[in-house]
Amino acid sequence: MEIAKARTLSEQELLDELASARRHLYDLRFQLATRQLTDYSQISQTRKDIARLLTVQTERKLEGGAASGSSVAAGGE
Repeated sequence: MEIAKARTLSEQELLDELASARRHLYDLRFQLATRQLTDYSQISQTRKDIARLLTVQTERKLEGGAASGSSVAAGGE
């Protein structure tokens, strides 16, 4: 998944995609352990997708925290 596409997802869609990607990684690891996996690059690609989704999630938390954090700092003076 591209980072631009991940940024367009709603919060619930982001959580669903993250759960789906983690499940896919679990399945890939299971296939690797049972010697059924033929395309090993899928593991690293899925890990990168999870990292992208977590990055978008963190960005959103920081955006929300920065807006409320600046008002708290202004009110404290």
